Parts: sequence; C-alpha cells; structure tokens
Amino acid sequence: MLFPAIQPSRTWRLPVSDLHTLYIEESGSPKGTPVVFLHGGPGGSCEPGHRRFFNPEAYRIILFDQRGSGKSKPHASLEENSTWELVADLEKIRESLEIDRWVVFGGSWGSTLALAYAQTHPDRVLGLILRGIFLARDHDVRWFFDGKAARIFPEAWQHFIEPIPEDERGDIIGAYYKRLTSNNEIVRMGAAKAWSIWEGSSVTLLPDKNVVDHFSDPHIALSIARIECHYFINNCFLRPNQLIEDMDKIKHIPGYIVHGRYDLVCPIDQAFLLKDQWENAQLKIIPDAGHAVTEHGISKALVECCNSMLEIVN
Repeated sequence: MLFPAIQPSRTWRLPVSDLHTLYIEESGSPKGTPVVFLHGGPGGSCEPGHRRFFNPEAYRIILFDQRGSGKSKPHASLEENSTWELVADLEKIRESLEIDRWVVFGGSWGSTLALAYAQTHPDRVLGLILRGIFLARDHDVRWFFDGKAARIFPEAWQHFIEPIPEDERGDIIGAYYKRLTSNNEIVRMGAAKAWSIWEGSSVTLLPDKNVVDHFSDPHIALSIARIECHYFINNCFLRPNQLIEDMDKIKHIPGYIVHGRYDLVCPIDQAFLLKDQWENAQLKIIPDAGHAVTEHGISKALVECCNSMLEIVN
C-alpha cells in the first residue's frame, strides 16, 4: 500500500522572516514531478510516514513544518503566523527550489491551506490532492468545539472541558485562548494537552492509542493547541465562506478529494460542497474511516490518487 520508508536526500532551514525559520526536507527523485506536502493542525508537523504516499522514483517530494510547528523555529509562536503568511512561505519555498509548478497535497488544515494557496497562485499548481476537507467556516469550527461532536465522544469531551470553569464554557475557544497564551507555563501546558488529546481522541473511527499518544506529546500538543486556537479565534484569517466563493479561480485544476464517511472532526458535508463547486475533481469516500490519515482506507486511497495524478500532469 504505502511506498517503502525512505530518508530525506536533503534537509535545511529557510528563514522566511526576521522571526521565523522553516524546517524543510526533500526526498525522492530530483527529476520527478514536484509535490509539496501540507500537514494539518495548524500546528501539526511532518512525519517520516508522510513521504510514503508518493512514488519516490516518480516524485520530487518536499515536506516542511509550517510556522511554529514541528522543527521550525520559534516553536508554537503565534507572532507573524497567519494563513496568508503561510501562503507566502509556500511561494518562498517554491522559488528557493526553482520549481515552476507543483502538485499540492494537503490534509485537514492542510486542505484549507492548499485551497488558499491554489486560489492565490493558480498558475503554480499542477494538481491538488486533498484529504479530510476543512473549509474553515465558523460553523465548521463550532461543530467540534461547541459540544456537537461531544455527543459522540462524551467522555473525551468531559476531559476537554475540565480545565475550563462552568461560567466560561459558553465560549470554549476564547477560554482556551486565555489559558494557552497565559504567562503561567503550567496553565499553558495543561490547557495544551487537554486540547490536543480531545482532537487525538476523535480523529479515528476506532480508538487508536498510538494516535492519542502522538497528540499527548508535550512538544506536539503545545504547537497544535496554541496555533489552532490562534487561527480559530481569528476565523482562520479568511472572510466567511471564502474558499467556496473563490473556487472559480481553480475549477480548471485537476484534483482528488479523499474523505472518511465517519469523519467527526471535519464532517463529510464539506467534501461534498467542495466537489459541487469543483467539476474537475474526483471525490473518494472511504466507508470505514474517520479523519486520520493513518487509517487504512484513507492511506490506500491517497496512494492511488498520487499515482493517478502522475498520469494526469505528465
């Protein structure tokens, strides 16, 4: 299913502002079709397994950690960290690698960023491979943080709201933002772990301890919680329904949409709405999956999409 594990052929750091320096890696064939991988979160990170969706003999594979994420510096920073700064970073990476056009692969928040980038620079995108669509509208965020998803995961929700006093639970995101930006490291870290574990407990159709443990890691939890909360309290720096309203800009670009039927982090209606506005895309619904890229059906479909994209763009 997945391609064999490979090591990067090159890793480096690219300063993109006076504050932020990104970790970037390249693997696969230097002469292959360029593809850039956009991780989720915002605030997630690239992992070695992310290289394995792409045929290393046919793709030039570029992975990077977005601002404040993973190995990029400074860790968990909210300064100069917005959707449009990430879009500009992608152009800086592309130009630094002397790539004219590339395939853009993104899952969850990565699908949001991929759409925002493509709509800003459609002439630089060969094709889009998107998974777990997140359109970043207010009600998409509220679904997961206002108690609706809690009806499916009530025990995980109780753990999530535990750090928040009852009189502040009317605005969970605002209450968490106050704690995640606190000067008290204990308060900040406690809130980060609770936020991240709520997400990790909900991303798979069936419970997966390895996924929860990944989200529990303090380094990962801090960047995911702080940066996600920062983006959500700022409406992901998008105008209402922007990604759908601007689909005319990229409707000609070939694309694949992969979405788990039982995705409770990003419900599947977002994938259907996107497909309705994008005639040049194929939608693949995975009948036995939730949101996580590690779920078997989702991983298998993504590999197939990456292989098929090569036939379209070459």
